[in-house]
Amino acid sequence: MFDPRLLRSFIAVVDAGSFTLAAERLNSTQSTISQQLARLEEATGAILIERSARPVLPTAVGERLLGYARRLLALQQEAQAALGDTAGVASIRIGVPEDIMNPAMAGVFADFAAGHPGIRLDVVSGLSRDLNRRYRAGDFDIAVVKDYEPGADCRAAFREPMAWYEGADAPSEWPNPIPLVTFPPGGLYRDVMFERIEREQRRWYVALPTAAPRALPRLKAPTLMDEASPGASDAASITRICTGGTMAKAAPPQSSRPIAIAELQAIACHVLWSFIKIESCG
Repeated sequence: MFDPRLLRSFIAVVDAGSFTLAAERLNSTQSTISQQLARLEEATGAILIERSARPVLPTAVGERLLGYARRLLALQQEAQAALGDTAGVASIRIGVPEDIMNPAMAGVFADFAAGHPGIRLDVVSGLSRDLNRRYRAGDFDIAVVKDYEPGADCRAAFREPMAWYEGADAPSEWPNPIPLVTFPPGGLYRDVMFERIEREQRRWYVALPTAAPRALPRLKAPTLMDEASPGASDAASITRICTGGTMAKAAPPQSSRPIAIAELQAIACHVLWSFIKIESCG
């Protein structure tokens, strides 16, 4: 790799047509410029400047090197500028449940990133229990999770009612056994769903284990979820059957979904801002 200082002196001599003018432009001395050019010629193994010409001119080898020299210096300047740019230098690692990583939540992160170009948000989605475990292990700086009760280190929380949901065009009578949409094994509500349906002595089977409640309308099968889940907002294709533990075909009560998503967005913003303030003070 050629020393950028030597390339810079070489270019200056060619552009100025004189060692003296090149030294003035680089705020150096003629002897220094001559020494640097000699070192570059030693490194290339070729004469680069025709010194007897007036003005001095590059040799054939010098002309060939000149274009590469300009590009190398331009790349160096570009690299220095890139390293001086603080955009995306600091990272905040965030864990978010898959069932609430929807366009509204993505909008929160996008707005935050636009207002803080120096911060890169590394967002990972998954099941709440897995995210909580990884947060405890230090994999995340922030974890937005669902749980039965907030932990001692929880910075913000709100309670969200749970309810049974099914596709809006589901049959008026459930088949026997009832097909269920559930979270995968380890999902927060999976065991609760089984316990509640067993309590009513209904026969059932898992038709689709998924972390994406939007699959519910397509399957026309009931599931248990909270109203912060994205599937609960699709009023055109999903119906809330009932709240509480009892499964019954009844007129659905009015959903509190707008409040739920507003709370969720507020929590995400609050936690991000709190994290930045703590880090900047630390």
